Amino acid sequence: MCSYQVNVWDVGGQKTIRSFWRNYFENTDALVWVVDSADSLRIEDSRGEIERLLSQDQMAQCTLLVFANKQDVPGALSVQDIQEQLGLTQVASERSWRIHGCSGVHGEGVVDGFAWLVNDVARRIYTQDYHKR
Repeated sequence: MCSYQVNVWDVGGQKTIRSFWRNYFENTDALVWVVDSADSLRIEDSRGEIERLLSQDQMAQCTLLVFANKQDVPGALSVQDIQEQLGLTQVASERSWRIHGCSGVHGEGVVDGFAWLVNDVARRIYTQDYHKR
């Protein structure tokens, strides 16, 4: 069994701190984006921010994992709806990505999402290292 060390930075999504995000771009292998599935009004803003982030040169190779959080809340948008409204098929077409439904309160889907992310990044990094030889 392989083990990996993962460094995670939770930088928050408030508009007042978004200008600081670029301080974390260098050597970033993955981006985890959390969407509140129960707040349909913020999806468009979220789409714009994902587009801006993924267009940065330093983020060109990073894997994208989108958590569609609050899937346990009645009336929450489905994973498919979130995927379509964020335009992930277009926005993330040049990278490895996945959207994963979850419930942060109950922990459902979180471990599975991070397991996919770690495996995807490890596969990509080790493949790159192999081809450099």
